[in-house]
Order: sequence, then structure tokens, then C-alpha cells
Amino acid sequence: MNERIIKVAHIVAVGIILLVGLVVVALRVQSASGQTQNSNSSGGQQNGNMSGSGGQSSTLGSADRKFAMDAAMDGMTEVQLGRIATQQGMSDGVKQFGQRMVDDHTKANNDLMQWASTNGMTLPTTLDAKHQAMVNKMSKLNGAAFDKEYSKGMVSDHNKAVAMFQKEANSGKDSGLKSFASSTLPTLQEHLSMARGLSTGSSAMNGSMNGNTSGSMNGNASGSMNGNMGGNSNSGRSGNRNGNSNKSGNSNNSNRR
Repeated sequence: MNERIIKVAHIVAVGIILLVGLVVVALRVQSASGQTQNSNSSGGQQNGNMSGSGGQSSTLGSADRKFAMDAAMDGMTEVQLGRIATQQGMSDGVKQFGQRMVDDHTKANNDLMQWASTNGMTLPTTLDAKHQAMVNKMSKLNGAAFDKEYSKGMVSDHNKAVAMFQKEANSGKDSGLKSFASSTLPTLQEHLSMARGLSTGSSAMNGSMNGNTSGSMNGNASGSMNGNMGGNSNSGRSGNRNGNSNKSGNSNNSNRR
């Protein structure tokens, strides 16, 4: 009887031990499973965030995309034209304006490129045929001819740029592009004012040169004509008076004789 009780006790003890072991194993498995799920969830969230940040260009609206592409192309063009202006312009104003274009548009281009890199969008790095033809045309001009065309072109280009950036700042959908447009717009507006000053200064200079030339020519011609006419008239009158005096003297001498 005692032996049976002992055997049963042994069996119960072994069963309890096995049960406890199973419970421990189950708890460990459950803990490991929870950690795996958390890791997967965290990894999925990170991947989702990276995808959302890098893949934003895929959801970029057509208007925002066009703005970014046009701004990049126009910015590169302004830099190249500015470099030509510093080398081939005639007036100090044009050369200084050209250097300002190089400095300001290089900065704006870098800011735009940084946005594009963050948002997974590829922007152009070389000029297209249209803008390259514009640069080629200006590179063939020098001196006053360059200043005239450059000043006129800068007014036209910056009128368009101000309107384009103003529209993006007001109604753009991408927050990064809207911020870029808003921060760059005051600089473009200043460029437009400067370009208008260059254009007006060029016209005023031409007018002044024409006026001075015309005035000088007319003044010289008038003075010369008046001087010659006065001299001839006085000479003639003097000659006539001398002649009459001589005639009178001869007549008196003859009467005395």
C-alpha cells in the first residue's frame, strides 16, 4: 500500500514538474512572439515613413511638378546669362547685375535641389534646346548691343518668374515647394526692379547721347553760320564805308586843285 502511494506521488510530482516546464516554455514563446511583432511593426512603420518621405514625388501634383522643373531650368539659365554679362557687358551696372544673378540664382538652385533630393524628384542639370539657344544667342553679343538685349530680356524673364513664384506661393500643394517659392519671391521682385532700372538707364543714356550730339551739332552749325554771316556782313559794311570815304577824299582833293 505504501509502495503504491509512493509511486503515485512520484507520478504526480513528475506531472507537476512537466506542467510547470510547459507553462514556462509557453510564456517564453509568447514573449518572443510579442517582441517579433513589435519589431515588425516598428520596421514597417519606419519603412512606411521612408516611403512616404522619399516617394512623395509620386503623389506630387502636376502643377507643383511643372513649377519645380521650370524653376530649375530658368534658374540655371539665369546663372549662365549672368556669367556672360560679367564678361561681355559694357556698363558697370550690367556687370554688377550679372554677378548678382549668378550669386542669387545659384543659391536658389541649391535650395531647390535640396528639396528635390529629400522628396525623391530628379530635376534637370543641363539646359534644354530652347534655353541653350537663348544662351548661345547672348554669348555672340558684346558691349552696348549686349547691354540692350540683356536688360530687355531680364525684364521679361523676371516678370514671368515673379508671376510663377507668386502663384506657387499662393496655391501650391506641396508645403516644401510653397516655402521655397515664398522665400525666393522677394529676391525675384528685387531683380525685376533692378532690371527695369537697367532698361530705363540704357534708354536714358541713348537719349542723352543723341540729345548732346544733336545739340552740339546744331549749336556748332548755328554758331558757325551766324559767325560767318556776321563777319561777312561787317566786313562788307566796313569795306563799303572805307570805299565811300576814299571816294569822298579823292573828290575833295580834286576840287581843291
